[in-house]
Amino acid sequence: MKRLLWLGIGVAGGGLVVRAVSRKARAYTPSGLASAARDSGRNLLDSMRDFVDDVRDGMRERERELHAALLEGTDLDEAYQDQQDYQDRDGYGDRDGEREDGAPVGGPAEGTAR
Repeated sequence: MKRLLWLGIGVAGGGLVVRAVSRKARAYTPSGLASAARDSGRNLLDSMRDFVDDVRDGMRERERELHAALLEGTDLDEAYQDQQDYQDRDGYGDRDGEREDGAPVGGPAEGTAR
């Protein structure tokens, strides 16, 4: 009876291994590679579309802010300064290219020469 149990476990384990190896081997066939390339290209296009949509949304939002400032009679230079103050307060950096913690904008906080 013990031998039959171990035989069953071995057959089930072997079946799982063969199935996993078959899937991996199928991924390296020409049709598997073409499918992977197609999926990768589709993902890249989706990411690019999402990025463009985000940029357009930001542009529309900023345009609404500018129109509102014009309708209120706010000086655009003043509105621009308010935007810079907001960015400085949130640590985006000021006009000399440094964040509040002294790190250069777009680079690591320590260990970089300027």
